[in-house]
Amino acid sequence: MYLNSYTTSHEDKYTRVSLDEMKPDKLIEMPALFEFTEQKAYMAITEANIINYAGMYLSKENGMLRGKLSPYPGKPKVKVQASLPHKSPWRTMIISDRVGALVESNILTNLAEPCKIEDTSWLKPGKTTCTWWNGDKVPDYIHAPGNNFQTHQYYIDWCADNKIDYHFLVEYGDKPWYTDDGDYVANPGPNADVTKPIKSMDMKKICDYAKSKGVDIMVWVHWKILHNKIDEAYALFEQWGVKGMMIDFMDRDDQEMILIQEEFLTKAAKHHLFIQFHGASKPSGLHRTYPNEFTREGAMNYEFNKWSNNVNADHDINIPFTRMLAGATDYHLGGFRAVTQSEFKPKFTLPLVKGTRCHMLAMYVVLESYLAMVADYPEAYEGQPGFDWIKNQPTTWDETRVPDAKIGEYIAIARKKDNEWYAGALNNSTARKVKIPLDFLGDGNYTVEMYTDAPDVDTNPNHLVKQTKTVSKKDVMEVALAASGGAVMHFKKQ
Repeated sequence: MYLNSYTTSHEDKYTRVSLDEMKPDKLIEMPALFEFTEQKAYMAITEANIINYAGMYLSKENGMLRGKLSPYPGKPKVKVQASLPHKSPWRTMIISDRVGALVESNILTNLAEPCKIEDTSWLKPGKTTCTWWNGDKVPDYIHAPGNNFQTHQYYIDWCADNKIDYHFLVEYGDKPWYTDDGDYVANPGPNADVTKPIKSMDMKKICDYAKSKGVDIMVWVHWKILHNKIDEAYALFEQWGVKGMMIDFMDRDDQEMILIQEEFLTKAAKHHLFIQFHGASKPSGLHRTYPNEFTREGAMNYEFNKWSNNVNADHDINIPFTRMLAGATDYHLGGFRAVTQSEFKPKFTLPLVKGTRCHMLAMYVVLESYLAMVADYPEAYEGQPGFDWIKNQPTTWDETRVPDAKIGEYIAIARKKDNEWYAGALNNSTARKVKIPLDFLGDGNYTVEMYTDAPDVDTNPNHLVKQTKTVSKKDVMEVALAASGGAVMHFKKQ
C-alpha cells in the first residue's frame, strides 16, 4: 500500500509489483508481504510493541528498503523524543515456506509486553450494530428516527432477540450524539463536548434500558473531543453504563499519537471500558498488553461502499496477507444486500455489497476481530439464510490454522473455539474449486454444517446452499467457490 504522507487513515488499495518495479521514495505501509519465487518463501515485514515511539514505514531508496519513522508533530526532523535508556519497537520479519504460517503466527503478541490490566474479568468481546453504516434505517412506525430513545430502543430490542452483544451510538445527520457545533463529525467545532449529550439523548435511560434487555452500549467519539476531557468523560461513561467506544479520526502514528492511544487504553481500563480504534494505524500486538483494545480499522473496508466502487473481492482477498497479519481488523461486516458488479452503485444510505452472501459470511472467520460489526439494518437480516451463522459465531478464538491459501486468489482459515471448529474460505473474483484438508480436527467423527455459494449466484449473489455432513480429520473437502464467493463451515464433535 503506497501512502502519500504520514498523515493518513491507512485506507487504500494494495499494489502487487516486483521489487524492481516498486516506486522509489514512496511511503509503503506495513505489514508488507514479499514472495520469493525462486526460494518458494514468504516474508512479512512489520513491527511489534510500539510504545512511546513513532510508527515505521518502508521506502525504497537506491534499490534497498529503508525504514522511515513518522515525524513528531511540528518538528519534521525529530522522530522520537526520549531520555535514555529507551526501547524501540521490535522490527519483525515473519518468514515461512507456507504463506498460511504467517497468518497462524503469534509473534507480534508474543513480542508485546505482558498484560498491564490486573483484572480482565469485565472484558466481553462480541458483536455490535453499526447504524451509521446502514444510514440509521428504522421501520416506518418509528415516529421520529434519529438520535433518540425510540430509535435506539428498536435496535436494542433487535439485539436482544438476535444475540448481538452491543448497540452502537454514533451520529444522525452528520451530528454526533454529543454536543458539537462543527459542520461535520470529522471536523468538530470549538464548543464540542463529549460530556454533554444532545437533548434527545438521555444516555442513562438508554443504557439502563439496554441493560434490562441484556444488551450493552458503546459510543462513537472524535479523539480530540474525548482527549480534551478524558478523565471526566470516562467517569461519566462508566456512570451511565457505557461499556466501550470507537475512537476515530486519529490519522497519525507519530510518537505523540502513540502515547495518546496508550493513554486512551490505560485510563479506559480503570473505568472498565473497551476501545475500538478507527482512522488509526496498524496494531502491533498491544492487545496482549491492553486487552481492552478490541479491534482496529486501518484498512479500506465496506464503509467505502457508501461513496466509492473500490472495495470488491479482489481487494478483500489482499487483506489476510497484509493488514490482517498485524492483528484484529475492523471491516464493517454484515452487508446482506449483495448485487452483481453491474448493478452496484455507491449509496450512502442502505449501501450495497458486491461479494456473494457466502463471501460476506466467510469474512467473519477470515478476519480476526473481537468486536465484529453486524452493520446492516435489522430488516435486512430477518428471515435471511446465513444470519444464524452470524448470530452463533464466536469473536474470539483458541487456535488458528490455515489449511490452504494462495496470495491474491483465495484463503481457507479454520479457527477453534472450545471444542468446536469454524472454517471460512474466501475467494477473489475468479471462480475455482479448493480442497480443504480437515487434519486440524481431532479424533473421531464431526458433524459439519456448511454454507456454500448457490449455482445461480452470478445473478442472485444472496443465494446460498446449506448442507450437513459427517466428516473426520482424514477427509479433504472440495468446495466450489463462485467468483467473489466464499464458504463457511461449523464442525461439532459427534
